[in-house]
Amino acid sequence: MHAAPALTPNIETPPAEPAKEPDQSAGRFRRTWLRRGIVIGIAVLALIAILLIVLRSKSPTTASRALYSSANTTRIMRLKGTTEAVQSRAILAPVLEGQQVPTLTIIRLAAAGTRVKPGDLLVEFDRQAQIRDFVDKQAEYRKLVDQVEQEQAKEVAAKAKDETELKQAEDNLRKAELDVQKAELVSKIDAEKNQESLEEAQATFQQLRETFDLKRNAAQAGIRILEIQRDRTQQTMMHAQGNAELMQIHSPIAGVVVLNTIWKQGTMGEVQEGDQVEPGSPFMQVVNPTEMQVRVLANQQDFPSLQIGQTAKVRLDAYPELMFPAKVELLAPIGERGSFSDRVRVFAVIISIEGNNPKLMPDLTAAVDVDVAAENAGTGGNSDEKSGAGGGL
Repeated sequence: MHAAPALTPNIETPPAEPAKEPDQSAGRFRRTWLRRGIVIGIAVLALIAILLIVLRSKSPTTASRALYSSANTTRIMRLKGTTEAVQSRAILAPVLEGQQVPTLTIIRLAAAGTRVKPGDLLVEFDRQAQIRDFVDKQAEYRKLVDQVEQEQAKEVAAKAKDETELKQAEDNLRKAELDVQKAELVSKIDAEKNQESLEEAQATFQQLRETFDLKRNAAQAGIRILEIQRDRTQQTMMHAQGNAELMQIHSPIAGVVVLNTIWKQGTMGEVQEGDQVEPGSPFMQVVNPTEMQVRVLANQQDFPSLQIGQTAKVRLDAYPELMFPAKVELLAPIGERGSFSDRVRVFAVIISIEGNNPKLMPDLTAAVDVDVAAENAGTGGNSDEKSGAGGGL
């Protein structure tokens, strides 16, 4: 018997699900474009921001334009400089005449900030050596004066004696000539004696007359030598006296004492009593604080915007709370070499300060805000570019 075939259940196979790969590809594509869009948007925003920054750097802001276009049009150029007194005198250590002194010692000194009047003592140096030299030369001078007077008196007496001898020799000569004329009345021997006496008288008179001038010349030469020594000693004495007076320095003007910073004993500092300074070194100033000014250097790009008479405001770096009205007083006609390049020139500008204050002293750094509106109003918008590098609108 044949076995019956095994019956298998008829199970239907479910249809295959459609592939999802196209949907996944579309999602990735959308995400990629989204990211690209974000990046492009960020780049566009960054570009717009950069353009705005560039435009703002080249042109004033809306607020600034409103300020410039208002009735009170202002444009400020800021310059940096140093304060100085309009009237001041530098005090230098004295240079002594006829002496080589390496240093001078200060024994008295007016304190910094002291108000002085003309003639007040500012500084006194040790002058004992000069006073001693003056006393020695004075004694030597008096001694030479006495010697000259003695030699002159001796010469007067010697001249009188020589004149007497010369007169006596002349009388003897005249007598001898008379005796010779008696030759016919006397003997031959007496006549010869008279002739010899005449010749002797002539020789004596001639010798005395010649030596008289030589003695006068020799005496005058000796006296002249003493006079030269006397005058030279007098000059040395006067130099010593002048040096002693130079060791005391008095104020030439009314003002305030300002001590300079100098090199002393291996360090920089202000001089004090007991310090030693070199002759000719400026260690002090006397300034008149009632009239002050600021000296600034303007570069060649900012300089054309400046004009004499422009108003300004001065602020001190050491005292920011102080503000002084000022104006442009002087403009240098010739520029100087800049600090960084030979091709860049700077021009000195003097700003006069109106008013005064006890804190307003020389050698203080200051910021000067110059109102260049008048110049800008006449030149138009191009002046903005010319003075824009002045620093500080």
